[in-house]
Amino acid sequence: MGKIVIVDYGSQYTQLIARKTRDLRVFSEVVTATSQPNLEDISGLILSGGPFSVYDPRAPRIPDWVKPLIEKEVPILGICYGFQLLTQYFGGRVDRAHSSEYGRMPIVRQGENPLFDGIDRSLTVWMSHGDSVLELPPGFAICALSENEIIASAFHVKDPIYGLQFHPEVNHTEFGDRIFSNFLFKICRCTPDWTLKDFIAIERENLRATIGTQRAVCAVSGGVDSTVAAVLAHQAIGSQLTGVFVDTGLLRKNEDAVVPDLLRRSFGLNLRVVNARETFLARLAGVVDPEEKRKIIGETFIRVFESEAREIGSPPFLIQGTIYSDVIESAGTLGGGTIKIKTHHNVGGLPQDMRFKIVEPLRFLFKDEVRRAGAILNIPEQILARHPFPGPGMAIRCLGEVTSDRVRILKEVDAIFLQTLHEFGWKEKVWQAFAVLLPLKSVGVAGDQRAYGNVVALRSVDSSDAMTADWSRIPYHILDEAARRIINRVAEVGRVVYDITAKPPATIEWE
Repeated sequence: MGKIVIVDYGSQYTQLIARKTRDLRVFSEVVTATSQPNLEDISGLILSGGPFSVYDPRAPRIPDWVKPLIEKEVPILGICYGFQLLTQYFGGRVDRAHSSEYGRMPIVRQGENPLFDGIDRSLTVWMSHGDSVLELPPGFAICALSENEIIASAFHVKDPIYGLQFHPEVNHTEFGDRIFSNFLFKICRCTPDWTLKDFIAIERENLRATIGTQRAVCAVSGGVDSTVAAVLAHQAIGSQLTGVFVDTGLLRKNEDAVVPDLLRRSFGLNLRVVNARETFLARLAGVVDPEEKRKIIGETFIRVFESEAREIGSPPFLIQGTIYSDVIESAGTLGGGTIKIKTHHNVGGLPQDMRFKIVEPLRFLFKDEVRRAGAILNIPEQILARHPFPGPGMAIRCLGEVTSDRVRILKEVDAIFLQTLHEFGWKEKVWQAFAVLLPLKSVGVAGDQRAYGNVVALRSVDSSDAMTADWSRIPYHILDEAARRIINRVAEVGRVVYDITAKPPATIEWE
């Protein structure tokens, strides 16, 4: 079969590289520059991008275990920082160029090369670099130049070593899939025989090996991620697993009643339901900083799980439905060099003194891959099609202080918005939709009198992997209907706005 080893230097896009290889049905393994991976049956090596400069003495280098691969002529592809590392390693020069390049950039191919086989001579790619390759090492030739005359791609004229200054793993790069396909099949000679079923089988065995004869608790919320993790774990260890559903008081309207029943009926899970509403609201009282909210919620979840675990013999393992977008935004990639966007309650928000060993079988899957994995596990579409919901729940959609009254208002607004979208057939068309309660009020007129009501924002986005998203172009008459219903049914609300910001520059959630 053969595998591709990806060295993660801290790029925001490293797992997109892994995903591209998986989508092309080739097994990939992400490792760090300081790890010692199993190099048996390796077909190719990819060096990721990263936030470093190769001339910084503290920057990570090409690992020693790569040198034998070079001697064996195992194909290597360096992307962005990875390309610059290869350049430095073989004796070229990297430095600040006359022009940095960010975003979409046209490039022009120079001659023929198997990496660009079947690709137009001119194409638009996604750039993100300040440093550039200014002088190629001996034995290398230019493959493509940007419009700024900066080297966009190069290759070794004899050995299968290739470099790209741009990011083919990002969807904004034209022919990105073709570039990966050429590298995997024309250069590495991989066989496309790996599937998501293989991933599930591997993770199932990993769970059995990790848990052994011991017991585990699994955090379940009824969302896609935690449900897929719970079902996978249940298939792996059966009665050794106990699911714990925590009613934080921050769930969507009526979910505290609907979700536990659905989980029990659909999967036969041994499920414990915990009413912790007062605990969560008490610990969040007076807190307005979103990072502090997330950390409080993360710790409170753990303390609740620990309390429940003591009731059933204190199992040492806690299984979570963490996915890759949670990890990357919390600066938790394998390379350790990515920049933190926000702390996710189930990643960076966990307390240091918790008693559990965390197990995360979905840690390196994107949201759409989790849904596909769920379909393979025969999870009903009723669950797989649910809109994503953050673990901290309404606390990070209730900007400012979280109180029972503010949460009540937000739940009502959110339910009205989703119900309106459903009635017009749009809830199923968008990827995620929700409401946000802002920490301000606005003057209005109601019944010929001055009104001073809360402001709520409606947010709806289209995405596939939660890494990027665009705002949904919901027809105006539907937004108008949702706004009128909210104003008429929720007396505390006086103004409704619609968020039309993409990710990036915004995140999907407001906090």
